[in-house]
Amino acid sequence: MSHTETLVKKLKAEPNVALIIERVQRELQDEKKKRQAFYDLIHEDIKAEFINGEIIMHSPTMRKHWRASMNLSRLLSNYVVEHDLGEIGVEKVMLNFTRNDYEPDIVYFSKDKAKDFYEEQLLFPAPDLVIEILSESTKKRDRGIKFVDYAAHGVYEYWIVDTSKKSIEQYVLRNGEYYILGNHQGKFKTDTIKGLEIDAKLIFE
Repeated sequence: MSHTETLVKKLKAEPNVALIIERVQRELQDEKKKRQAFYDLIHEDIKAEFINGEIIMHSPTMRKHWRASMNLSRLLSNYVVEHDLGEIGVEKVMLNFTRNDYEPDIVYFSKDKAKDFYEEQLLFPAPDLVIEILSESTKKRDRGIKFVDYAAHGVYEYWIVDTSKKSIEQYVLRNGEYYILGNHQGKFKTDTIKGLEIDAKLIFE
């Protein structure tokens, strides 16, 4: 049973389910106003996310974080461009989901998804692959709400990069939930980018 199905089943068992739904709907309406205020606030110099009604501002990253991000994004981008497979986005690509707005470390959009993007576009749909690089301030969200929300919105593949352990956890979507394919410290293949093999060791050098 998926996460969503479990929540629905639990909610339906409550005798006051109609009252709960009414309250949630009111609070979601208030949240929409906060979300619009968030859109008015953000610009290219700010890295921020809107998660469950809160504006999350991001602090500067450690060297090991941006170095892993640079190595990985360069490797992915070179391969995707060379084989004309779509687009790689880094750091400031805002994903616009039904409730929340995220700015993952790295995203990949297949050629089919990217073909309708335009130059002034600010908000983007669910990509094919999301990569999050763990930090102390983000790891709870990366393994928690983002893990659930990315799956719910059909992000097929999700990597969690741990710079301390020098490993990449690879998850793929199966029946609406993520299943781990491996926790890699060496070579592995991605399910999403055709023909690409990654050597995790190179990411942390």
